[in-house]
Amino acid sequence: MHWKKMIAPIVITVAAVAVFLLWLLGFAMAPGLPLPYKIIAGLIPAALIGVAVFVLAERIKEIRSGEEDDLGKY
Repeated sequence: MHWKKMIAPIVITVAAVAVFLLWLLGFAMAPGLPLPYKIIAGLIPAALIGVAVFVLAERIKEIRSGEEDDLGKY
């Protein structure tokens, strides 16, 4: 059953994305911050969200293909 091994990565990714979204909203709603700074500061959490989702997709592929122990190859 591969789905049991996917629960932890999915939960951690959802939690990380939630934190990054809060961070993104915090910069977007900051009243005294000029727009260029908001955009630059917003790119950081947006990029981290993209990376987290990409890593989750790669991890799910590894679990489904059975390549869970990469260190065993060396």
